[in-house]
Amino acid sequence: MSISINYHREGEGEPLLLFHGIGHHWQGWRPVIKRLSTDFDVIACDSPGFGSSAPLPAGIEPTIPAYVDAFEWFLAELGLERPHVAGNSMGGAIALELARRRAIRSACAFSPAGFWTPRERRFAQISLRALADMPAAARPSVEALARTRPGRVALFSQTFGYPTRLPAEEAVATLRDAWASPSFKATLAAFEQYDFANPEQLRSTPVTIAWGMRDRLLPYRLQAPRARELLPWATHLTIGAGHVPFYDDPAAVAEAIRASARQPSAAASARVGRS
Repeated sequence: MSISINYHREGEGEPLLLFHGIGHHWQGWRPVIKRLSTDFDVIACDSPGFGSSAPLPAGIEPTIPAYVDAFEWFLAELGLERPHVAGNSMGGAIALELARRRAIRSACAFSPAGFWTPRERRFAQISLRALADMPAAARPSVEALARTRPGRVALFSQTFGYPTRLPAEEAVATLRDAWASPSFKATLAAFEQYDFANPEQLRSTPVTIAWGMRDRLLPYRLQAPRARELLPWATHLTIGAGHVPFYDDPAAVAEAIRASARQPSAAASARVGRS
């Protein structure tokens, strides 16, 4: 597979990859990156077809497994052997699937996709489709609205717990990159093919799942309990944030990732037990 993934890299330490959700871009992680770059070699990625990354090659449907394949190739291209990974929403699902393949050292997933019912998945698709289908003629007015505090509350309350903490320029950039994405609609449609399953396959990798209690896209009260039921051995956290938590509570996000990276793997635990 030949892919071109745009990424931002800074910091020193063990490698840590960051994956955003559908319609977003690596810049959404900025408040968290500055808190992690003293401890990690942070690599924040634009998923194929989003931000400044080229789409997946022609003929490859943009499903979650296809994105996981792409990022496995990306790890090989960078020469990264089992880095730490954190992801949000679709990026959280990618992180968990990389853990299933034992391609990473730890996975920290924030409001990961896949713990939905068909009805809840459809709700998320309809909600995000409204952004993807925004008529070009309406976009300048929506951008102007996003530059105001009341406008950000109106536009982003479903995905951000505290929309006024989102800077105006980042709000506008988020909208523009979502509208410019060549893969948004196809990836959204491909969610039909994904549900998280077979949790036992992840046992060898430390997994943390964090959910924002103000998540209104993949609702916390419905989907976080399913994640706990399916992965009782994982670390589960509740944070005071929305679906996209980076500006809501960057300190809590950074600490969740640090704690996830500090967890011993099952193999390491077994070695300790035999010593």
